[in-house]
Amino acid sequence: AAGAGAEARAAKGEGEEEAKAEEEKKKEEEPKTPTATQAVVISRPKVPVQPKVPPAPRGKRIGPVKEYQVVTDSLGRGREFVDVTKDKTGKKKTPGGVRRAKEAFSKTELMAMARERAYVPMRGRKRRPTKKGKKTEVTVAAEHKRVIRMEETITVHDLAQRMGVRMAELIRKLFQLGTPATANQGIDVETAELLAADYGFTVQKVGLELEDVIKAAEPVDESKLVPRPPVVTVMGHVDHGKTSLLDYIRKSSVAAGESGGITQHIGAYSVPVGDGSITFLDTPGHEAFTAMRARGAQVTDIAVLVVAADDSVMPQTVESINHAKSADVPIVVAINKCDLPQASPDRVRQGLSEHGLIPEEWGGDTIMVEVSAKTGQGIDKLLEMIQLQGELLELKANPDAPAQGIVIEAKVEKGKGPVATVLVKDGTLRRGDIVLSGTEYGKVRAMTDHTGRQVKEAGPGMPVEVQGLSGVPRAGENFYVAKDERAARELAEKNRDRERQKGLAGDAGVDKKKSLKELLAEMEGGAQKELKIIVKADVQGSVEAVNQALQKLSTDKVKVTLIHSGVGAISESDVMLASASGAMIVGFNTKPDAMAKKTADQEKVDIRTYKVIYDAVNDVKAAMEGLLEPIRREKSLGRAEVKEVFRISGKGAIAGCAVVEGKILRSAMIRVIRGKEPIHEGRLDGLKRFKEDVREVPSGMECGISIAGFNDVQQGDILEAFEVEEIRPSL
Repeated sequence: AAGAGAEARAAKGEGEEEAKAEEEKKKEEEPKTPTATQAVVISRPKVPVQPKVPPAPRGKRIGPVKEYQVVTDSLGRGREFVDVTKDKTGKKKTPGGVRRAKEAFSKTELMAMARERAYVPMRGRKRRPTKKGKKTEVTVAAEHKRVIRMEETITVHDLAQRMGVRMAELIRKLFQLGTPATANQGIDVETAELLAADYGFTVQKVGLELEDVIKAAEPVDESKLVPRPPVVTVMGHVDHGKTSLLDYIRKSSVAAGESGGITQHIGAYSVPVGDGSITFLDTPGHEAFTAMRARGAQVTDIAVLVVAADDSVMPQTVESINHAKSADVPIVVAINKCDLPQASPDRVRQGLSEHGLIPEEWGGDTIMVEVSAKTGQGIDKLLEMIQLQGELLELKANPDAPAQGIVIEAKVEKGKGPVATVLVKDGTLRRGDIVLSGTEYGKVRAMTDHTGRQVKEAGPGMPVEVQGLSGVPRAGENFYVAKDERAARELAEKNRDRERQKGLAGDAGVDKKKSLKELLAEMEGGAQKELKIIVKADVQGSVEAVNQALQKLSTDKVKVTLIHSGVGAISESDVMLASASGAMIVGFNTKPDAMAKKTADQEKVDIRTYKVIYDAVNDVKAAMEGLLEPIRREKSLGRAEVKEVFRISGKGAIAGCAVVEGKILRSAMIRVIRGKEPIHEGRLDGLKRFKEDVREVPSGMECGISIAGFNDVQQGDILEAFEVEEIRPSL
């Protein structure tokens, strides 16, 4: 019974354990409630991710990527690829170990591997293969694209680039046309049209023109035009009394301030006469200012020709007559200095009649008035004749129109900047107007008349000084009132470009004009000397006059080259330019500033200033002569015969001589003549008489002579004494 109970209890315990195990098994099989993090993770499907490998060319897939390293051999001569790919454990293979088991790759295989590694697939449409036999179509430019738009000039390089042709081909065509040019040389519109036509292009001229910039005057009835004062130019020979005559008329003392009594630049003066006024231009009369006088004749209405009664018709008088006739300007003759006892007005009339000026008294049509600038004789009658001549010309203008006129003179004044003396020919110039003159423009800031008084406006026939321009305009250039400053600035810049292109074209053509024969002749004849000069003057007209006078000095032996000229004081930059180019500076009615003086002393630059142009011409001519090689001329002094030779230790040979002709000087050169042939030429080293040094030994006396560097003197030799004179050649 006890044993059965124990077995029953054991069986019961085992059953309970089995039931408990089954219950735990059921619990494990039941789904468990996950945490928040576990819920997110479990919610994602477990899909095996395959590594994405980009497709290779031609649809091939790239296998496992291998990593290679470039390694040189022991001698450093070659290179090889070594596999350093990581193994399964993540460790890199050592180059040494791989080198023992390296694979051999050909060059083609290595290049293929490099291409596969560098390949990156791109999305987009596939390129369709071209059909066999289909030809490429030639694209022809549209009609509007075959138009070359240019301004006044265009360089050969730009024209070739716009047409898409070779530049050498255009240069060859230009040579065939007889106008050789370089790549950067400008050609005009007509030449460009000829070249463009050969390639099917047309040329169209574009850019701002003067008509687009200036203010256009509205049409006005001629009945509303008002008379304007006549513009009179006083012309004649130097020192015939032009400035003195004008000085008496305007009651000022300009003539006293002129250097040497010569007018140096144009002055414009408005003189009231009766109910009206007369504008006088005092143009220089001497030859150097020919260009200024010609410019004065172009702006004038009446020319007053001043001829001295005690003199005759001079070359400059004839030149003034020709200028007035070429400009179709009527001439009124003022026979000056009639108060002098030796005055002969009839002789002047006779001389002028030989040049086509027949006086009214002799049946001609030329008004001639006898005057005296010193006493005032005949001055009133002269003014009446000028007014009468002006009325006959019927000079009229529209004061309501935009102003236009001509630049009489221009300069740079300290504290004012560029200042231009302008003569209003038509319209009215007002303060604040935008003015355009050639390459310069600006807003009129201030205007002054000939008396120095500030004025707000200047009417027709009135000369005024204008401030506010961007630079110094060229004397003789026309000026206009522009619509706005922007357009004036643009056209002024274009005018500068045109001037620059013209200068380049002129420079390019200078050297081409010389033939090979001429160049060889220059080389055989020796190099021509060159004197480089920088010219600075107070006004533009003086710059032109000095340039013209100096350029006339050039000869076959010495050439005068003007490397720079300008208006204003001599500056430090002028000195540096002269130092770099080896030039001298000529200042006319201007001086160097403090920095220029200091720099000139340091750089050893020659600066010369003048007030009279003749002095400048004479000094430059002397400088030109200084460049020429001096002429060496030998002058014989005397002859001596060697009677005996003494040889002294340490002093060499001393010749005992007798002077047979002339004299022997201590400073002379000695030529040793043996027989009839000269054997030596040198400097005299010593001259003695009885052991005493002397300066000279006359004929008939004996002396001892030693020659520097020559001891081979012998008895019977002839010693000829001479000296060399250097004569400065003339041009």
